[in-house]
Amino acid sequence: MAAIEVRGLTKFYGSKPALLDVSLEVKEGEFFGLIGPNGAGKTTFLKVLTGQLAPTKGTAQVLGIDVVAAPMSVKAAVGIVPEVESPPSYLTSYEYLYFVSRVRKVPGPEPRIARWLDFFDLEGMRRTICKDLSKGTRQKLMLAAAFLHEPRLLFLDEPFINLDPIYQRRVRDYLEDYVRNGRTVLMCSHLLEIAEKLCDKVGILNDGHLIAQGELADVRGREPDLESAFLKLVGGAR
Repeated sequence: MAAIEVRGLTKFYGSKPALLDVSLEVKEGEFFGLIGPNGAGKTTFLKVLTGQLAPTKGTAQVLGIDVVAAPMSVKAAVGIVPEVESPPSYLTSYEYLYFVSRVRKVPGPEPRIARWLDFFDLEGMRRTICKDLSKGTRQKLMLAAAFLHEPRLLFLDEPFINLDPIYQRRVRDYLEDYVRNGRTVLMCSHLLEIAEKLCDKVGILNDGHLIAQGELADVRGREPDLESAFLKLVGGAR
């Protein structure tokens, strides 16, 4: 079954195109990596799929839900880590996770909150308000909030960017187990080495066009690694 199904997705900001006729399918239990240069349209694509932006044309379904007809249902069903870490500045770490658990209707949230505070070593900062947290700590808190309700599908926009190597590895291990247990991830990342280790399939987005997609080995082709294939394809497109 398809966790994500996109057909002819196009998005304009005024007269400026951000996505042009993008089609792809991500099956349940896959780890799909979407890569591309800055301004390629990756964040716009995630915002459309998570009901934050309406497409100009085309269709998209997430877990069988039409993202245009029922955007709130999509948001309720998935976990989202945005590109910019932005927990409410006036809440403490604990209060933010508790707030998320109430919004997500998580039953008996305390054990789950405790699990993620421990996982990210945030217990000592549970009473620290979010505006006083470092970028890396805010990123950990956003990841904890996305994982808290154990969704079937995660949308991750640059999830590793502010994490040190210890937490990059810890999150990688968690995501590998997450997908191994039949759940699905769509991740945008500039960290191609991590994407190559995690992803089953990848897509390369450039200037709003999906210029390559498929199994990691097929996209890589004869190149020694994903980075080399990416630079060759994007350079050729430009």
